[in-house]
Amino acid sequence: MTRLWLIQICYFVVAVLFILGLKAMASPVSARRGIIWAGLGMLLATVVTFFTPEMRNVLLIIVALAIGGGAAWWSGKVVKMTDMPQMVAIYNGMGGGAAAAIAALEFARGEIHGPVVTTLATLGALIGAVSFAGSCVAWAKLQGVMQKAFRLPAQNAVNVVLGLVTVGFGIAIITSAQIAPGAIIAFFLLALVLGAVITLPIGGADMPVVISLFNAFTGLAVGFEGYVLGNPALIIAGIVVGAAGTLLTQLMAKAMNRPITNILFQPISGAAQAGGAIEGTMKEVSGLDAASMMRYAQKVIIVPGYGMAVAGAQHKVWEMTQLLEEAGVEVKFAIHPVAGRMPGHMNVLLAEAGVPYDKIFDLEEINAEFPLADVALVIGANDVVNPVARTDKSSPIYGMPILDADRAQNVIVVKRGKGAGYSGIENALFFEDNCRMLYGSAQQAIAEVITHVKEMAG
Repeated sequence: MTRLWLIQICYFVVAVLFILGLKAMASPVSARRGIIWAGLGMLLATVVTFFTPEMRNVLLIIVALAIGGGAAWWSGKVVKMTDMPQMVAIYNGMGGGAAAAIAALEFARGEIHGPVVTTLATLGALIGAVSFAGSCVAWAKLQGVMQKAFRLPAQNAVNVVLGLVTVGFGIAIITSAQIAPGAIIAFFLLALVLGAVITLPIGGADMPVVISLFNAFTGLAVGFEGYVLGNPALIIAGIVVGAAGTLLTQLMAKAMNRPITNILFQPISGAAQAGGAIEGTMKEVSGLDAASMMRYAQKVIIVPGYGMAVAGAQHKVWEMTQLLEEAGVEVKFAIHPVAGRMPGHMNVLLAEAGVPYDKIFDLEEINAEFPLADVALVIGANDVVNPVARTDKSSPIYGMPILDADRAQNVIVVKRGKGAGYSGIENALFFEDNCRMLYGSAQQAIAEVITHVKEMAG
């Protein structure tokens, strides 16, 4: 009895560490501390679980922990910051897959009794399997293994039919006195196919929201399976992750002005070309002229995007910022909520380069300052600065809140070429009279600007 009480007390401490860790992650200043707290909570939960009475297969658990922990340690060390969205996507998938595997094992053992436990196990299995398959597809797209979105004929009808049939098998499992192995296999296969089919048509523009949604799914699935196993740590961790992921998904969907249903059933694919015709031409600027415009400006606002991440240009951007500030220029960074390929992607990159947190501003904080800026420097960002989101009702991104870079006195866009961005939507900003294009890799382009700024400093 004493041992059980000690285990429950430890699980309570774990819950406190998870919640404090999550709260600390809400700010870049305290995020590192939050990750450490949450990690300590997970370590304590894992160690305490070994003291559960009648624990079996200890050796197998240790081997699994060694393999999983070793793989996570290695991937955490070698993964590039630009590949972090892929890593998050596949970790989401592993969590969902683990939750589904717990349910599959319990079904196979035939030890689930009672409608509540069976229902939660089935829900966890469904959500976990969908999250696993969907996250694997998301990883393949982000990694470049899958180059384009695939949309089936009558895609939405296929989604609905697959979903209904899968739920039907789930109900059969819940209501059956003796679960047939064939029904279990069919249920899991259909859930996996459903997750893949839902994600296949989704393009890069919607991917940050989808990753966040699968993160919420994984949390919920783990919470359900924690109830099945009677493990408070799994229940608490799952509910915390599920609730946080759900809130984040809603916030990001709001930032894109797109309901979750539209993201899943009417995704912006790479083939999206809707919207009115854009007039004008793109006007090129040299590195020397770009440097001159910023070196002699009073205020510059930098808008980083995925192009900066791909080029690994964050350190050069910070070096340029320091030179401009030494010349008396006020420099700020503007971050859109869905910039990059995952939530907080740009914040992480800028923090890695050493950019102080007090120079980084969210959309609501910075938008009023763009008309006062002499230069808005857009580096590899696209849809988040596209003014058609305000003006063109036929555009797929109409209504999405954007960074008002076009309202700056001058705009410089660093871009590899003249093509449309990852979402496939032409950007009207690039054709504005006050906009100039600085073509090339972000790292090379900013390095050239740095060279000229240094020459101007004499």
